[in-house]
Amino acid sequence: MYYLSIKGKQKLKGSIRISGAKNAALPLLAATLLSKNRVNISNIPNVVDVKTLLKLLDNLGSNSNIKDGIVSIDTTKVKSACANYDIVRKMRASILTLGPLLARFGHCEVSMPGGCAIGQRPIDLHLKALEQMGAKIELKQGYVVAKAPEGLKGTTIIFDKVTVTGSENILMAASMAHGVTKLVNVAKEPEVVQLCEFLRDGGVKIDGIGTTNLTIFGSYGELLDMKDIKVIPDRIEAGTYLCAGAITNSKITISDVNPKQMESITLKLEQMGFGFEMGENSITLLPAQKISASDIETSEYPGFPTDMQAQFMALCTQADGTSVIDERLFENRFMHVSELTRMGANIKLKGHSATVEGDMKLIGADVMATDLRASSALILAALVAEGTTKIHRIYHLDRGYEDLEGKFSALGANIERLEE
Repeated sequence: MYYLSIKGKQKLKGSIRISGAKNAALPLLAATLLSKNRVNISNIPNVVDVKTLLKLLDNLGSNSNIKDGIVSIDTTKVKSACANYDIVRKMRASILTLGPLLARFGHCEVSMPGGCAIGQRPIDLHLKALEQMGAKIELKQGYVVAKAPEGLKGTTIIFDKVTVTGSENILMAASMAHGVTKLVNVAKEPEVVQLCEFLRDGGVKIDGIGTTNLTIFGSYGELLDMKDIKVIPDRIEAGTYLCAGAITNSKITISDVNPKQMESITLKLEQMGFGFEMGENSITLLPAQKISASDIETSEYPGFPTDMQAQFMALCTQADGTSVIDERLFENRFMHVSELTRMGANIKLKGHSATVEGDMKLIGADVMATDLRASSALILAALVAEGTTKIHRIYHLDRGYEDLEGKFSALGANIERLEE
């Protein structure tokens, strides 16, 4: 087991490149199950979640290799439609194979997902939508067993609440369905938009891309002629490094980003007193004269992302005044609070709200990562803490951050990965 050792009170400076988005790469990889040809996906992040999904796809019969950030994958020889527990339990996003496997083979068995500690995040919306498309679904011994021997049928589906993976799963299923599927209350995240574009370029007519209402004209069971694609930048990784610059009140530059997709994050940082120099594909954070407290409420895109809540909580401990953070999307996403408190933070929880007192002197301590984004919040806190902080269980970080120590070191952080 490895841990991170971080010496605090270091100013940051310099520039780093942002990797491809994990949350875009995963549905693109799942969508290759619908392809009749080999596909090259570039700007793939070198993170554990991507490797896990590739292992699952290879177990199903795909042939893939990674070189220089490009995954070349051929799913034409996939015969198995059973995604087994040993792999699916490690990562929730494995459920993204459900829609394409069912659409392609007319049957599949996918283990109930695991790999997440921030709440139940049930897949009932996925299953309900597939049933509306004519699938027969049973839950047997921890597996979703789905059958649609005559293919999925186009229909109108209204999502009761916005779901990113649900939108992606049904979007893929609808692409090979018989007839037209209308999806209402679809997630608008950039990662969902890129999946739409990937399927569209593969020959599926999709109306309404980028809106909450999609109309998908299915291929009637025909596999798609997928084109090569480049994964969009990771806006959450980018936001994390901007928060690293902010909490140390340092000037840093991030490159290979899409500033437009970062607006909810950069606007919040502007409210807190930071300035920006925006390039076409870069963002430079300028130090604040005073870091102001700010209230935050998470919501679906284009609102403030839940995946940035923990990082901003760490930042708010250094702000002038009291901040209130309202977590509206997940019920268990405050598990980092107890660890920040160990470092000296003053945070009070009430229901889905956290009140964060600013101007806190943080002290290095032994802390434990509880999920992917909580882990990054502890790194940010460690950057400004007195002394050394040791962050344990960092396998969470490896799921979603590429070359984390290398990038932080390039910015001037004193960070090491050590063995327990």
